[in-house]
Amino acid sequence: MPPAAPRPSLPLTFRPTRTRVVLLAVGAAIWAVLAVIALLLEGIGVGERITFIFTGGLFFAVLALLARPHVTAEEGGVTVVNLTTRRRLDWPEILQVNLRSGDPWVLLDLSDGTSLPAMGIQPGVNKRQAIEDAETLRALAEHYGGSRPTSV
Repeated sequence: MPPAAPRPSLPLTFRPTRTRVVLLAVGAAIWAVLAVIALLLEGIGVGERITFIFTGGLFFAVLALLARPHVTAEEGGVTVVNLTTRRRLDWPEILQVNLRSGDPWVLLDLSDGTSLPAMGIQPGVNKRQAIEDAETLRALAEHYGGSRPTSV
């Protein structure tokens, strides 16, 4: 039996870094391009210029929202931040950490009988990193929550 890997120091934040970088970079580029177009176009009024810049900001805001998900593990529990929600969980509330083949992100089975998607760990762009993150979160849940074995 191989020796157990050392537990990482907490707090620890899991997020799809590559996806986040791409979304924020594309959002900033769209905003910048629309702002430059607004400033360089001749024959349009102030209202149209503001509309161009506002539209670029709106695109950036939507892409920033898509880049928001993350999971933060601390000694007292886990905070799951998805697109529009944030939920704080104590470790004993997490019964299972699941990342099955084909899943878009980790699902946490909770003690209240529900499941919570943890969109901060998603295998879309970097499957190996997502599996490692899910295994780390599983090990932390087992250690701090005394949960039963989980599947990854």
